[in-house]
Amino acid sequence: MNDSADMFGDRPPEEERDESQPSAEELEKAGQSALFGGEELPQGQPETAESAPKMPAPTREPEKTLTGPEAPSAGPESTSAEPQPASPVNSPAPAPDLAQPYRVLARKYRPQTFSELIGQDAMVRTLANAIERDRLAHAFLMTGVRGVGKTSTARLIAKALNCIGPDGQGGPTIDPCGQCEPCRAIAEGRHIDVIEMDAASHTGVDDVREIIEAVRYAAVSARYKIYIIDEVHMLSRNAFNALLKTLEEPPAHVKFLFATTEVDKLPVTVLSRTQRFDLRRIPTPMLRQHFASICRRENVEAEEEALSMVAAAAEGSVRDGLSILDQAIAHADLDEGGVVTAERVRDMLGLSDKSAQRTLFEAMLQGEAKALLDAIARQYALGVEPLALMRGAMDLTHRITVAQVGGDAADAPTLEEREAIEEWAGRLSAAQLHRLWQLLLKGYDEVRQAPDPLVATQMALLRVLHASGMPDPGQLARTLQDMAANGMAPASAPAAGQGSEGPAGESGSAAPAAAGPPVRWTELLEQVEHSGQLRAWQTMRDWVRVVSLKQGELIYSLAPGLPEDPTALLREALFNATAERWTVERSEEEGTPSLREQEEAAKAETERQIREAPLVKAAFEAFPGAELIDETDTLKSDRQWSKRA
Repeated sequence: MNDSADMFGDRPPEEERDESQPSAEELEKAGQSALFGGEELPQGQPETAESAPKMPAPTREPEKTLTGPEAPSAGPESTSAEPQPASPVNSPAPAPDLAQPYRVLARKYRPQTFSELIGQDAMVRTLANAIERDRLAHAFLMTGVRGVGKTSTARLIAKALNCIGPDGQGGPTIDPCGQCEPCRAIAEGRHIDVIEMDAASHTGVDDVREIIEAVRYAAVSARYKIYIIDEVHMLSRNAFNALLKTLEEPPAHVKFLFATTEVDKLPVTVLSRTQRFDLRRIPTPMLRQHFASICRRENVEAEEEALSMVAAAAEGSVRDGLSILDQAIAHADLDEGGVVTAERVRDMLGLSDKSAQRTLFEAMLQGEAKALLDAIARQYALGVEPLALMRGAMDLTHRITVAQVGGDAADAPTLEEREAIEEWAGRLSAAQLHRLWQLLLKGYDEVRQAPDPLVATQMALLRVLHASGMPDPGQLARTLQDMAANGMAPASAPAAGQGSEGPAGESGSAAPAAAGPPVRWTELLEQVEHSGQLRAWQTMRDWVRVVSLKQGELIYSLAPGLPEDPTALLREALFNATAERWTVERSEEEGTPSLREQEEAAKAETERQIREAPLVKAAFEAFPGAELIDETDTLKSDRQWSKRA
């Protein structure tokens, strides 16, 4: 009855089986080993000490001696027997995990708490206050440029509202624990009550109708049922209209979280039903610090200038910057230890060398045309695009201008560049920098549209070179006026007897006038009087005290008693009388007395001399009531003379 004993289980067949006979499982493993060249364990089944001796696998490389990046979310070790290539990030590095493929930095370091969300302090503070005071809105709208954290913020809000704490007794909090089941499920994207929808692929009324039908039902396992609609501006007009009523008065257990990069495309009726948060661009210094911390966590060495270039190329977007940093790490040379160098990043982004930029800029300012062309040729030979050369010169001009206004260049990535920018800011005037910017901006448009960008770049920068030393229009006008007033030597005495043009571009016939006798005030008054400007003539005669008088320049002061400033009147009168532009300025100096004051002083002196005459003095003593009358005054006087002798 041994067969019956085996049939009914009188003795365990596995315990009494001969150990020399392989089991079915061992035979299957042996077949897989022969087929694939190594032992393959079933998915999800760890290797045990009991199974290892029965079917030895090929010896693996000692991967545990390799040191890899200290990432926060490291996957399990690979079970592949084949040797894996070294990581381009930092050599040596662990072999990539076949069960969990490499995650790019933009996904790996997506913020999981509000404290990890950089650059959005105002929004976090508002949400924290709203949660603490239990004043939560039913709909939130996150807007901003790409990569600043709109969708990440929506997920963080979902975690904050549904977190129950490690003990399961917590409520909404601005600091979700990340350990409870709702937090883990939302982070992994598998929570049944947090529904994410891409409006770009669900644009119609039918998609919105599903939401309207589903909001009537309470949440299955969470505190709130949350709908995250990304790129909400892609919904059609009819879809927006269908959502309006539900969006305005949703059930208490429903929250709507919208994210969009083009908030202007949303209807006003939707904007008025949501609480809007404008996520800002991340400043370049903050991005640089964030990328440096990620490099430390990834065990990657990166130069400060390289991180500055990556942060500048990101243009305020964290995701763009992390994508560029990921590419820069992969682009790093393994022969140099995987260090992310500025030269490698510059080559990867197609940027011009900063030192070469400064050399080109200095040659342009110094007027060295040959050095400028040589610098352009070297950069072009290295693969720098002509547009990148123009952008580099424009960026330097902008930073010099900002440093001149702000007083420093603290955002410069290197000390050498900071010193160069501060030196240019002290040397160049504001007018030169603004003119330089306009010329470079015009040249940039020309290079972008030109059939040969290199030739257009050379011509544009040569034009800037020749115009860099020119004075601004105001300074040029003052210089021409000074030249005309002082009688410039080249105009009055042309070399070799040749006629030359004066400062105003006139022929040499104007030179003798500039070199003639000095201007006389009385003659100038006669010219003004003959031109018919009697009011200006009287003002000049009675009230103007001449401080300095040159050809084309009058500096004067006023005699006491004139209530108004006659500068504009004098300037116009002199122009009409002489057909030349005059510089007329009022001074506080004393100046020569006016013609009226001179005449009155001369008249008083004459009267004093007459009274001092002996005969006149005797007459006044004999006739105490006598008066001294000018004969010219008697003709104009209405005095009634007595006929009594």
